Amino acid sequence: MMHRREFLLSSIGAGIATLGVASTASETSSIRALLKQLVGKNDKVVGMIAITIDEDGPRAVTFGSTGVQDLTLDIDTVFEIASITKVLTSFLLADMVQRGEVAFDDPVAKYLPASLTLHERGRPITLLDLASYTSGLPIMPGNLPPQWWALPNPLADYTEDKLYEFLSSLVPEYEPGIHYEYTNLGFGLLGIALARRAEKSYEELLIERVCNPLGLSHTRITLSDNMRKHLAQPHNKAFEPTSLWDMPAMLGSGGVRSNARDLTVFLKACIGLQQGPFGKTLERLTETRTSTRLAGTQAALGWFITSTKDEEFVWKTGASGGCNSFIGYSTRNHRGAIVLSNFNWYSLDGNDINLGMRLINPHHQPIDFKAFYS
Repeated sequence: MMHRREFLLSSIGAGIATLGVASTASETSSIRALLKQLVGKNDKVVGMIAITIDEDGPRAVTFGSTGVQDLTLDIDTVFEIASITKVLTSFLLADMVQRGEVAFDDPVAKYLPASLTLHERGRPITLLDLASYTSGLPIMPGNLPPQWWALPNPLADYTEDKLYEFLSSLVPEYEPGIHYEYTNLGFGLLGIALARRAEKSYEELLIERVCNPLGLSHTRITLSDNMRKHLAQPHNKAFEPTSLWDMPAMLGSGGVRSNARDLTVFLKACIGLQQGPFGKTLERLTETRTSTRLAGTQAALGWFITSTKDEEFVWKTGASGGCNSFIGYSTRNHRGAIVLSNFNWYSLDGNDINLGMRLINPHHQPIDFKAFYS
């Protein structure tokens, strides 16, 4: 019997294998069939939207439901983008470096309360260490409740003071700059440090430096009235409705909500399909590269970069309790993809990553990302 992992990986390969030569209508039909397969019989409560982007423009394909009566699933539907926020936080760092407001090698302690003592190993943790997943900090703070991820809105009461309390007692296992470790804690701390340097809230800084210049009117932490009207209902792995995640101490790690329309604008700028003021800043996000546990996949700033024989993908995923997301592009064929869903189908095997990569390059052979996450 074929295991679910093998089934999904093979489906991702077969479902859109003809995209490279297909007409737009055929491509749309193939993608929709794949989304239908992934959503399954739950299409009355959950759904997915996939965007492909190249020099001919963006194309959107949807299947399923927002989970909200009379709310159509389309490019204006708002989702939690979770850890895709890390790319935006890295963007903020690169922008502030470009402006001379901070330096990559600044110790993060320089921008934290003087009363906080970081027990650093070997040398101080820098802003670059935080953005490149090499800070030596763990994935999450150790003073969260047991199985916190199973709680409704589990980080809502986790404050900056609680984060500082944990950091004051932490001795990192690794010296900064030498060891890759995925860390939500590190990006939460980076967001705090940048906001304190700018003397603004993280959200104010994000809106001023990223959203307003790019015209991203529906990329926010605090939902506007219009965003709330277009908000999809999140669902957990059992397809049960669940709450949005609020994370006051970890905003730079995963606090942002957005829609496909805004993410398309951002991704076009990253690919170079849209002229704007951030060319050099965006380039800096992929200049620093650190090996991960999976051969061929490196950590950049916020992004990850996976290289195969014929392709180089720049990508990031996000998963909250009730949404899943992918954004990425090819540095070679200059094609990008976005996938958003209002249910959590994140998998350690990397099915969400492989789906995005196959949308970018129809000839992509699925990769088992288990070693990357282990």
